[in-house]
Amino acid sequence: MISTITVLGQGAMGSRMADRLDAAGFEVTRWSRSGSDITPREAVARADIALAMLRDDEASRDVWLDAEAGALAGLKKGAIAIESSTLRPDCMRDLGEAASRRGLAFLDAPVLGSRPQAEAGALVHLIGGVEEVVDRAQPLLKAVGAKQLHAGEIGAGASLKLIANTLFATQVALLAELIGRARKLGLDPSATVELLGATPLLSPGAAAAASLMLAGQDDPMFPVNLVRKDLGYAIGEACEAMPIAVAASKAFGRAAAAGMGGANLTAVHRLYD
Repeated sequence: MISTITVLGQGAMGSRMADRLDAAGFEVTRWSRSGSDITPREAVARADIALAMLRDDEASRDVWLDAEAGALAGLKKGAIAIESSTLRPDCMRDLGEAASRRGLAFLDAPVLGSRPQAEAGALVHLIGGVEEVVDRAQPLLKAVGAKQLHAGEIGAGASLKLIANTLFATQVALLAELIGRARKLGLDPSATVELLGATPLLSPGAAAAASLMLAGQDDPMFPVNLVRKDLGYAIGEACEAMPIAVAASKAFGRAAAAGMGGANLTAVHRLYD
């Protein structure tokens, strides 16, 4: 029975996921990379499940794998380690192998959604791992997410997350460009987006992003700097094979250079105002 959970990472997403677990009645320990007076190893000592939501590969490796203070060294045998950060697939597989060597179960389980979805328990998990472990982790997964999609073995969840984020980021970058172009062509941007929304061409996610652009609402949900990180992970060494993703990455690079790194990805529209 799962009753005790440690959430590693108390940023915008991790803190909200911990809130959902609290509300669901689990005993939750929160650990933050900044300001915590205990190590990850100590934080997970009593946990049935340790869930991490961290910034990048480097942070994840440090929190899980540090020889003295890492979380994997502190989990009891048979516990489940869940990595929900957006990482490179090879990093996710390394974590899974390290967990297995210690007799631990592991799930590669990044999420789709941002702060509003985390607050509402409406995240979508993209899961890589063994079906039996997915079943064991269902009480936690359902407390923080509305849907769980099992993509395959460890690494598949991370791969699908990078593809999904690339799909969304390229749509946002293109929409920003097209809204600017519509204005230059003498079209009303709001009316243009409304008309496109009446066709099958505009996805719900893209339509929501366009609405934020038109309203000038750039409060960070998926900040430009994280978009750049994720696109870099997705593209890797495949620049020639992914020219559209590379072009989107360059657009977000320009936005960051213009001082928008901490703003929501929809701030990229300012490049075309």
